[in-house]
Amino acid sequence: MATAVAVAGLGVSVWYDAHAHLRANAEESTLKAAQHHLAALRHDKVVTNYANAVTTNRRNDLEASIGTTLNQLAGVEASVSSANAGASLEGVGISTLHTCLGGVQAALSQVSANNNAAAAKDVSAVSGPCALLDGGANAGLVYPFDFPDPDVILVGRTYYAYATNSVAGNIQIIASSDLTHWTAVGNALPSLPAWAKPDNTWAPEVARANGSFFMYYAVEVAATGTQCISVATARSAQGPFVDTSTGPLECQQSLGGSIDPSTFTDTNGVSYLVWKSGGPGSSKVWSEQLNAAGTGIASGASPALLLLPERSWEAGTVEAPDLLRANGHYFLFFSGNDWNSANYGIGVATCTGPLGPCADATPNPILSSGAGIAGPGGESIFTDTSGAYWMAFHSWVPGAVGFPNSRDLYLRRIDLSGALPSVAAPGPG
Repeated sequence: MATAVAVAGLGVSVWYDAHAHLRANAEESTLKAAQHHLAALRHDKVVTNYANAVTTNRRNDLEASIGTTLNQLAGVEASVSSANAGASLEGVGISTLHTCLGGVQAALSQVSANNNAAAAKDVSAVSGPCALLDGGANAGLVYPFDFPDPDVILVGRTYYAYATNSVAGNIQIIASSDLTHWTAVGNALPSLPAWAKPDNTWAPEVARANGSFFMYYAVEVAATGTQCISVATARSAQGPFVDTSTGPLECQQSLGGSIDPSTFTDTNGVSYLVWKSGGPGSSKVWSEQLNAAGTGIASGASPALLLLPERSWEAGTVEAPDLLRANGHYFLFFSGNDWNSANYGIGVATCTGPLGPCADATPNPILSSGAGIAGPGGESIFTDTSGAYWMAFHSWVPGAVGFPNSRDLYLRRIDLSGALPSVAAPGPG
């Protein structure tokens, strides 16, 4: 395997050669190539299989890949031992590779032992070093593991992020105090209602009201196979969230189902559910008033159409809506195009109110594939401790696009100083 050969090359005796200084440029090039190959190895051979197999419960497939992966990591270990003396170049050296791969190896061992909770902790413990290998702050990457359809909230001075089911369970939850270092908390939604199908929960959004936390999420109805929206509640942002419903909160079966929920509370305190119906070519974004409790639709309310896919870049799909009021304006952020490709992107529309109407104001996405990201989407908007706006979104790593590759967690600031929101350059601060 080319990767194994490249990695093994790092362990040759040149690091101890009397002429090492004369060959520094060549060794720097070799290290950079190894970093690239090892990053690809982590995504293509380790994290991808790990997240996919756990999500779908196909442990046999995962365990079959572990032997090969561990053999490759053993080669890396030997190379690291030989190369450590002179392998710190441009701030990201062999020690970073070693830390990242060591954590992933530990996580794989935990998955093999059917200990998903420990595996989640192992991968989150090395999220920093692994993020450096994938570009880190250069692209806005903060959690380099599968974390699709993210939603971030601030509680006190702690940020909590929730995402589609993967290694940690029905709904993943991670936490951070600085938006840079994230730690796995566990499964925010341990159990599903009896009417829901297991292993098919995604796109969560968490809101806080009256001392409680409400999680709106998409799930498949076991009896019909229709994708619908439900709601669970908790006393803490960490959960556990409990769903006691006897059926979905919203489910437009005649339109192909309802998914990608988010909520919006206007200045008058009235809250709304915003979501997407249908599939490619028939998708629509809707809004509907919630009841005062937040667990049902308001009496007499009906869905109001907010957005249709009318721009060419959307390719017939608008989804993952998130409504924001800022500077006296209503902005509807959304994702468009094929989620499983690098053509996916994020756009924004302007609305006259939470029930619309809305106008698709961006002829092009405000965020699309570029340096360090491929097919960004699944966005949510939140504020930090200073009140500044941020966008959380997932993205493929360039060169590893499409399921079952991982969609990692990225953060970018949102600039609201212009007529329309724009995505600021990546980086903290």
